[in-house]
Amino acid sequence: MSEVIQVKLKDIAEVVMGQSPPGDFCNTSKSGIPLLNGPTEFGLYHPVPVQYTTNPKKYSKVGDLLFCVRGSTTGRMNWSDQTYSIGRGLAAIRSKDGKEFSSFIKSCIEVALPKLLKAATGSTFPSVSRDQLESISLRLPSDKEIGFIEDILGTLEDKIDLNRKTNETLEGIAQALFKSWFIDFDPVRAKSEGGSTGLSDEISELFPNSFEDSDFGEIPRGWEIGSLGDLVDFQNGYAFKSTDWIEKGVPVVKIGSIRPGIIDLSNVSFVNSEIANQKASYRLFPGDILIGMTGYVGEVGMVPIGEVSPLMNQRVGKLHPKQVNFKPFVFCWTRSHAFRGKVERLSEGSAQANISSKNICSIELALPTHDIFSAFSSLVDDCLERYLLSYRESETLSLLRDSILPKLISGELKVHDAEKMLEEVGV
Repeated sequence: MSEVIQVKLKDIAEVVMGQSPPGDFCNTSKSGIPLLNGPTEFGLYHPVPVQYTTNPKKYSKVGDLLFCVRGSTTGRMNWSDQTYSIGRGLAAIRSKDGKEFSSFIKSCIEVALPKLLKAATGSTFPSVSRDQLESISLRLPSDKEIGFIEDILGTLEDKIDLNRKTNETLEGIAQALFKSWFIDFDPVRAKSEGGSTGLSDEISELFPNSFEDSDFGEIPRGWEIGSLGDLVDFQNGYAFKSTDWIEKGVPVVKIGSIRPGIIDLSNVSFVNSEIANQKASYRLFPGDILIGMTGYVGEVGMVPIGEVSPLMNQRVGKLHPKQVNFKPFVFCWTRSHAFRGKVERLSEGSAQANISSKNICSIELALPTHDIFSAFSSLVDDCLERYLLSYRESETLSLLRDSILPKLISGELKVHDAEKMLEEVGV
């Protein structure tokens, strides 16, 4: 058995609670240093900042663990890949004494997270204090043993990070093609100027060679101005009662589960199977496209591949394409900056932004011919399928990491046995 001692998080890590800068010193023009206010800027691994500040108050450093401390997203984590100004919704957690225990600390926090969330104060908007974070109890092996554990966790994290980069690339390819065809109209512009579209002759022939005026502005000739509602049927989630929630059962996707591009099924609530069967019409399946309607409105993600089909809670909407070949277009459109900007302009609510299904479906866009929808689908479908498979693998690896950590710390699982387990899953 490894020599294990009981410590608190504060013994091995420093916790820096965020402080929001004055609003007058915040901007989106990239003046100052990037500002993080909460999980809306979180990516699958590192943040993607949208705001900046010239008057930062609290900072995260490279390698810090970013931890959400307020609201329905309490407990979400990301890695700081540069210096950020952090608002009051975040805390930065960093190893003390220059020791590289970052993966170890993150895994320990994930193990302790259910208990921590139960203790979070505030019924509507839970929050975690510095004292609560610093008081997280850890079983700490020797430095040498931690080094071995870090190597194993690091191997898993590297593979998860590789999958993250793969997914960024896959979505980037899909989004680049979407922008070229449906935002910039590159194939039409190329043909109108007598140049090459860079596409196969079969696909190139689908695009017109001129533009026409519309209420929406200049659009390719023969295309129509339509709305998102022309492409999807919208379904609102169900308003489950507070008495419906149980500790474990059938997962229910809430607002806080919608992350950029994907639904986080580790951040859900649960109902029993009887209620789930009664509300079967709200059941979700892999690849379903969901949108947040309250708080961070307009956040869109796909339901990942899972063992159990989750249900959909209120203020979460499902965008169900009316035709199969509409799906890649709908996903790319709703994940675009153009769509997000339109949603934000339509959202209401001073304290908390809200948007209705009617307003979402009313958002206008230029609609191509069905042949172009089909061509785009044939090129992007594989990217989205691989996107979901890659995320599924990352989830499997995350579960493996979380299951072996306590056993490694206690000595129940030896390092070489853990290494064999990694080999068995191809890591």
